[in-house]
This record gives sequence, structure tokens and C-alpha cells, in this order.
Amino acid sequence: MANAKLMELKKKIKPFEDADAQASTKQLLNTLPPFLILWTLAYFSLSLSVWLTVPLAIVAAGFVIRIFIIFHDCCHGSFYKNRKLNNTVGTITGILTMFPFEKWKREHAIHHATSSNLNKRGTGDVWIMTVEEYVKSSPFKRLQYRLYRNPLVMFGFGPIYMFFITNRMNRKDAKKKERKNTYLTNIAIVALSLAMIWLVGLPAFAIIQGIILFVSGSLGIWLFYVQHQFEDSYFEDESEWDYVQAAIDGSSYYKLPRVLQWLTGNIGYHHVHHLSPKVPNYNLEQVHEKTPPLQDATTITLKTSLKSIRFRLYDENKKTFVSFKAIRHLIKDRQAIQ
Repeated sequence: MANAKLMELKKKIKPFEDADAQASTKQLLNTLPPFLILWTLAYFSLSLSVWLTVPLAIVAAGFVIRIFIIFHDCCHGSFYKNRKLNNTVGTITGILTMFPFEKWKREHAIHHATSSNLNKRGTGDVWIMTVEEYVKSSPFKRLQYRLYRNPLVMFGFGPIYMFFITNRMNRKDAKKKERKNTYLTNIAIVALSLAMIWLVGLPAFAIIQGIILFVSGSLGIWLFYVQHQFEDSYFEDESEWDYVQAAIDGSSYYKLPRVLQWLTGNIGYHHVHHLSPKVPNYNLEQVHEKTPPLQDATTITLKTSLKSIRFRLYDENKKTFVSFKAIRHLIKDRQAIQ
């Protein structure tokens, strides 16, 4: 039944899966030059007031998210039909966003293949514990998890840890191609940074690039977090897990204002993307609008998405996310038994 449903949806989506070289190139042109212009304006604004620099850098951070979406499409091989061109653009946009192309492509593919599967968590996703796992964990592990899920840690220190630690290292068993790409990305980032420091000076570079990286990193983590962790999000054991349901019910439709939808490259249509990663970002909205079953996905808005901050643990029995406070009594009961 699940396979029949997937085949039916795939048939409807198929016409939208082909990358359009003209549309992709247009997206590069309306993303990369504006980012460079904003960076330049932010630099010249420093001579007037840092309070002019900050908003310019924040807007530039929005364009970094859009650059990341291009990188993201390249990782799925959906930005250009030409594989070599696709990988080249992916590597370059990866350097600009500080993400190694081959490494992230592998991790993100695993995320897509295991999203909402409770038995296959841990690669390319946000750390989620079930209520039962949390209650049975040691006090130290519970403390680790609480710190990880703290908004200040996740959205404050998270970007720093991601950009400067996890994105800069290869896994122990990484293949040669993946290792070489990570090394190339790291060298290019250092070279580009040194060139910019020579050009504009260390203080200016640190202020502008620091704001851009922090804001884009925090917002990027938020987008990834909120689109899989809403109150009635779908999670199942592998024996009951279904790919189609994981895509439609385990990923949200993040309905954003038009400007934010444009800056985030339509990634709000996350349910469409998870059902068919081959659909280029500029076709996601069309797929949603022309495929009625996809319109049943959970819709969240800027206002309602803020509720997800309270969702810390997944309750397998109630099939919903709960707060730490909601299960405090279970911890006390277990401590009393011990």
C-alpha cells in the first residue's frame, strides 16, 4: 500500500524533478552578486556607524541562507543536470557557507533515508531522545541532553560548533574523495579569509563576517529544527516506519512571508523536499500547489513555530513532543524506586 501511494505521488511530482539550467543560473545571479554587494556596503558603512553595518550584515546573512539552499540542492544533484557543474557549484557554495560538499552530501542523504525513524537517529539530524530513553538515562546524560536542547546552546553556541569544529573534520572512515573535498574546502576558507583580512583589515572582517556567520548559522539551525519538531510530528520504530508518511507527516510546511520564503529558497515546503529531494528548490511551491495530498502536511507559521522551543522529548505512547516539565514526575518516580 505504501509503495503504491509513493508511486502515485512520484508520478505526479516527476515533471518537476528536472533541473532547469536557466532557472538555476538565474538563481545564482540573483543571490551571489547581492550578497557580495551587501558585504561591501557593510564594510563601507563601518566608517559611518556600526549601527548601519549590523542591519546590512543581517540581510547579508539572509543571502547566505539562500546560498546554502543552492549548496543543498547541489548535494542532492538537483541544481544542474550536468553532474560536474552541479558538484563544482556545490563545492564553491560550500566554501562560501563553510560546509564541505562531499561530507555534508553523505550525511544529508542519510538524514533523508532515516528521517522520523526512531531506530536510525544520529546522523545528519538534531539529537532527539524519547521520554523512555530520557527517564532511563544517567543523571549525567540527562544533563548533556538538557544543555544540548537549551536554546542558548543550540542557537547560540551551535553555529560556532558547527562552522568551526564539525564542518572542518572528516569522520574516521571517510573515503578519499570526501576527505580531499573537506581539505580543499578548509584550505579555500582560510585562503579567502586571509585575502579578505588583507583587503579590509582584521577588525572589519571579524565584525562583518562574525555577524553574518552567527545570524545565518542560528537561523539555519532553527529552520532545520522547527521543520521536523512540531507537536504532532511523525516518528516510528523501523518496523512501522513509512517513507511517504515520514515525508508528509514528519516534515512541516513552514508558511513564511514572501520575502523570507524567497531568502530561504522555498525550504518551507520541506514535506515536498523530503518526498522528492530531486525537485529543485524553485519548483517546490508548484509541487505543493498542484499535488493535493501534499497540502495535508502540518502547516506552521512564524508565530506557531515558536512553540517548538518547548518540545524537548518525543513521547512514543502519545505520539507527540513534550517538555521536560511534563515528565518531571516520571524522573521522581524512578528515583524513588531506586
